Amino acid sequence: MKKYIIILCLCVGAAFTFSFSQDYFEVSKNLDIFNTLYRELNIAYVDETKPGQLMKTGIEAMLASLDPYTNYYTENDIEDYRYMTTGEYGGIGALIQDVNNKITITEPYENFSAYKAGLRAGDEIIEVNGVDVSKKKTEEITTMLKGQAGTPIKLKVIHLGQPAAVDVSLMREEIKIKAVPYAGMLSGEIGYIKLTSFTDNCSNEVKEAFLKLKEKNCKSLIFDLRGNPGGLLQEAVNIVNIFVNKGNEVVFTKGKVKDWDKQYLSVNNAVDTQMPLVVLVDNNSASASEIVSGALQDLDRAVIIGQRSYGKGLVQQTRDLTYNTKLKVTVAKYYIPSGRCIQALDYTHKDEEGRVEHVPDSLITAFKTKNGRIVYDGAGILPDQKTEDVKYSNVLVALLNKNHIFNYVNTYLLKHPQLLAKAASFNLPDADYTEFVSYMKDKDYKYVTQSDFALEELKEDATKEKYYESIKPEYEALLNKMNANKKDDLMRFKAEIKEFIEEEITSRFEFQKGRIETALKYDMDVAEAKKLLADPKKMTSILTTIAKPVKPFNANKRF
Repeated sequence: MKKYIIILCLCVGAAFTFSFSQDYFEVSKNLDIFNTLYRELNIAYVDETKPGQLMKTGIEAMLASLDPYTNYYTENDIEDYRYMTTGEYGGIGALIQDVNNKITITEPYENFSAYKAGLRAGDEIIEVNGVDVSKKKTEEITTMLKGQAGTPIKLKVIHLGQPAAVDVSLMREEIKIKAVPYAGMLSGEIGYIKLTSFTDNCSNEVKEAFLKLKEKNCKSLIFDLRGNPGGLLQEAVNIVNIFVNKGNEVVFTKGKVKDWDKQYLSVNNAVDTQMPLVVLVDNNSASASEIVSGALQDLDRAVIIGQRSYGKGLVQQTRDLTYNTKLKVTVAKYYIPSGRCIQALDYTHKDEEGRVEHVPDSLITAFKTKNGRIVYDGAGILPDQKTEDVKYSNVLVALLNKNHIFNYVNTYLLKHPQLLAKAASFNLPDADYTEFVSYMKDKDYKYVTQSDFALEELKEDATKEKYYESIKPEYEALLNKMNANKKDDLMRFKAEIKEFIEEEITSRFEFQKGRIETALKYDMDVAEAKKLLADPKKMTSILTTIAKPVKPFNANKRF
C-alpha cells in the first residue's frame, strides 16, 4: 500500500492514468531507454539527422500500432486540426487543384473572399504574393493561401478564357464551411437535409434547416448522413435530441478509467417527435453518423436506408501537450441505447503481422430496440432497408481523375455564357453530349478493368505453362475486341457521365447547392426513401415488427 502511495506522488504532473497502473516501473524504464536512444542516435548517426522529424516519425509509428484515430498534431498541424473540429480556417475560401500542371481554382466558396474578388472555377493561379507557384506542389500553395484572418494576400491570376494574367488583391478571412450544405423540399411534402460533418454548432444548423422546412409544410423528412465521417460526439447527441424528447439515453461511453464513463442524455424538448423520418447511411458513414443513425434506430424513431455503415465505435479526446502540440487519443468505446457497440475492427487483437481482425460473426450479439426489434452489434449500423451500393464505371472514374469533365465544362461555358437558369432545372441536351464525345476523341482517358487484369493473368499463366503460343491468335482477338468495346464506353455509360457533367455545370452557378440539387434527381437511395415515406403503413410496420432473431451471416463481408 505504501509503495502505491509513493507511485501516486511521483506521477504528479504526468498523465494521471499512471496512478491507475501497476506497471509504472515498466513505463519509466522504457521512457529512459527511449530518451537515451534518441540522444545517442542524434550524436552518433553517420549523417545529419533532423531531430524534430525523427521524433515525429517515432511518435507516429508508436501511435500507428494502436488504432488509426489516435493521432499526434504538431504546431504546424493545428490549423488542420481546427478545421476538422470546427469547420473553420483562415484563408481565401476556395479549393485548388493541379489540373494539367496548372494550379487551378476548382471551386470557390460562395460569398467568401475569393468569390467576392471575382475568382471562379477554371481560373489559374500563377503567383502568390509575388512567388511563382508553377513548380510548387498543391499542398505548399494551400499553405501559402491560408493564414490569419484579416491579413492581405496578392495573387496573379489568369481568368478562364482570358489571355493575360491580372493582379487580384484580397483579404484572408475566417472561412466557415457549413456542415449543412443543402436543405430543401423534394416532391410533395417531403423535406431533405444533407449533413456532411459533425463540427462545432452543426446541430444548430440542422435544427434551423428543419424548422425552415416545417415552415414550408414539410410532413416527412429524409436526413442524409452518407459519406459523413463523424466528428464531435456532443453534436451527435444534440441532433438526436431534435427528433426525440429529453430524458432519453442517446449514447454511453465506457473506457479504462471510470471517470471517463459517461451517459449522454437528450436534455432539451424535441422539435418534432412524430414526423416520419428516414436516415440515409452508407459504407462511409462513421462515428458520430453512426451514433445518430444507431440511436434513432434503437429508439424506433427513424427507418435507416442504405448500406451498412463503417463501424467506428471508438471515442477520442484531445489533450494539450507542450510546445502547442496536441494528442488525440482513443479513450473509450461508445454504446447506443440498445446497449450495443458497433465497432467493427478489434485493434486490441492484431495478428502476427500486425493486421487488424474484424469482430467474428460468432461473437456478433443480438440486441433489442425500444419496440423489441432485433439489431446487432459488432459491424456498423445495418439498415432496416438495404440498397445497392452505387458502383461507377471505370470510364467515369478515369474522366474524373484526369479532369476531363472539369475541363470540358470550362470550354462548354465559354460557348454558352447564357446558362444562368436555375441549377435544378438544367439538363444537358443529347446534342451537347454528342459534342462531349467528339471533344474526347483526342484525349487520353485510358483505364484498366478487372477483365484486363484477368486477361493479363491468363497470359502470364499460359506463358509459364507453355500454352500461350497455341492460344495467341484467340487471345489477341479477344484483347482487340475488348479494346474496341472500350471505345463505346462513353455512350454505354452515357447516363452516369451526363449526370456528372450536369453537376459540374450547375456548381458553377449555384455552388454546392446546385451540385446537390442535380445529384438528387438521379439518387436511387433518395428515390427509395421517398417511396417508403409515401407508404405510412410500411413505415409503421418496419418500426414495430418484431422479427425472430437471425444472426447475420458474413456480417463483415463488405470489409
